[in-house]
Amino acid sequence: MNRVYAASKLHMSSNAARLYKHIKGNPDLTQSLFRQALQDPQGALEAICQLGQTLDLPVSHDEVQVFLRSLDDDETKQWVVKARGGL
Repeated sequence: MNRVYAASKLHMSSNAARLYKHIKGNPDLTQSLFRQALQDPQGALEAICQLGQTLDLPVSHDEVQVFLRSLDDDETKQWVVKARGGL
């Protein structure tokens, strides 16, 4: 893997972490995204990516999915499971 690609991947994963922290720190936003994920998992994923763009923390669908799977947080894991694996 070349350095530019590796640096880009690290930047994107740090964006996912920052975005996650922002979402988790806002209970209303967290609840809204959870409700959306129950009805429309792909729409929730798109909303998360759009929020990242708005906050200048761009992330892709894949990056969000990989980041969520990497967390060692039972609450988040249950959230993803309840969204029926759509995220």
